[in-house]
Amino acid sequence: MDIRVRYAPSPTGHLHIGNARTALFNYLFAKKNKGTFIVRIEDTDTERNIETGIKSQMEYLQWLGIESDESIEKDGGYGPYRQLERLAIYEHYAQVLLDAGLAYKCYCTPEDLQAEREALIALGKDQLHYSRKCLGLPDQNKPYTLRFKVPDNTDYTFNDIVKGEVTFKSEDIGDWVIVKQNGIPTYNFACAIDDHLMKISHVLRGEDHITNTPKQMMIYDAFKWNAPTFGHMTLIVNEQGKKLSKRDESIIQFIDQYKSLGYLPEALFNFITLLGWSPQTEGEIFPKETLIELFDEQRLSTSPAKFDQEKLAYINNRYIKNLSLEDTLALCRPFLQEANIGINQPEAWYLSLIAVFKDRLVYGQQIVSLYEDFFKQTLTIDAEAQALIHQDGVKSLLEDFSKRITSLCSPTADDYKTAIKESGKATNMKGKMLFMPIRIAVSGSMHGPDLPQMMHLLSQERVIKHLQETLKTYK
Repeated sequence: MDIRVRYAPSPTGHLHIGNARTALFNYLFAKKNKGTFIVRIEDTDTERNIETGIKSQMEYLQWLGIESDESIEKDGGYGPYRQLERLAIYEHYAQVLLDAGLAYKCYCTPEDLQAEREALIALGKDQLHYSRKCLGLPDQNKPYTLRFKVPDNTDYTFNDIVKGEVTFKSEDIGDWVIVKQNGIPTYNFACAIDDHLMKISHVLRGEDHITNTPKQMMIYDAFKWNAPTFGHMTLIVNEQGKKLSKRDESIIQFIDQYKSLGYLPEALFNFITLLGWSPQTEGEIFPKETLIELFDEQRLSTSPAKFDQEKLAYINNRYIKNLSLEDTLALCRPFLQEANIGINQPEAWYLSLIAVFKDRLVYGQQIVSLYEDFFKQTLTIDAEAQALIHQDGVKSLLEDFSKRITSLCSPTADDYKTAIKESGKATNMKGKMLFMPIRIAVSGSMHGPDLPQMMHLLSQERVIKHLQETLKTYK
């Protein structure tokens, strides 16, 4: 069997982390099985579609490295790949169902339907199904929807890749609308037709779609088509175990935001793959080619996928560490320029800055806060650091070090390193009591990046100024 899978977003918003995961798992499944990965745009919700929705989906899938084999940009012979361009197809199949008595025209207004629903609620009914009062009516010169006539006493059972055997009963599903009054098909009707005509072999999607499955199976049965294999992935939850909501501002959720912050697409690809799937091997850092090779749909998690922000930070940091200094600078430069950091400085200065902070970077924009934290104009030393630098011998160390660097001409990082060693010998200070007091006196912090590199970037003038300010605290 040829493996053909699809990611079918609705352009009602930008590419979300949950949708990106759906696309990614379909992509990995297709690539692992030498199959075809299709991107189909389901744009029939015309009232909610946004102008940049399709662009966001296509652009950021590409940025993540999720490349389609067929899409609105790559015709593979099964198009069109936008549902609004397929309306004639849906119209044909709707007419077939209507002619066969498997669908009927419903002339009820929204007000009629609401009144019927409220009456059922008042009676305490559990099932608020449509009453079928339009079934069998002669044609009328009034607006209508098309409803699918749900078969009586029928079970819809499928073997889900993630959840195992799942069964829905027809009596739990009322006659549902397949074509709206404006002639546009509803999601489940169009989706089932498209999946069949595009020869989709497997449907991998979030578990919030599982209740759509029986309706789609009804369409397959009505046309005597074979249904694809379904797999419904568990939802993504936040660190409190609650379903990831787009209103949850504690987590960055849209792919364009990650790009804007300077995350690496390869790292995000790696991280998203581990949201609800785990390889058989140990580790968390896997290049794309390895993930394709390792991917096994049977290892999709049956438990909710926790969005672990610390893991994301760790993975992105690891990918940044593997970049060259030049590539890391390319990632960070736009943020430095926007913050007016290093204006008119030579390229070597920028590279030195990156060398100092590279191993600590979680994402590109963070370079600004790291720089500002350690190179702030005002020197402030907290109580703990004050206590350390007022221990015996520290004042003499700082005085000696200050004299040595004052005599230097345009010192380099190596010059500062030599001066530290010489001051240590001269004052008999070493280890923590050599490096930490100098670091505190220069930066105000007990911890930070490579000390000689940091002083070189601070400039000789500011290093001396900070040392003098610190020495004034001694009585």
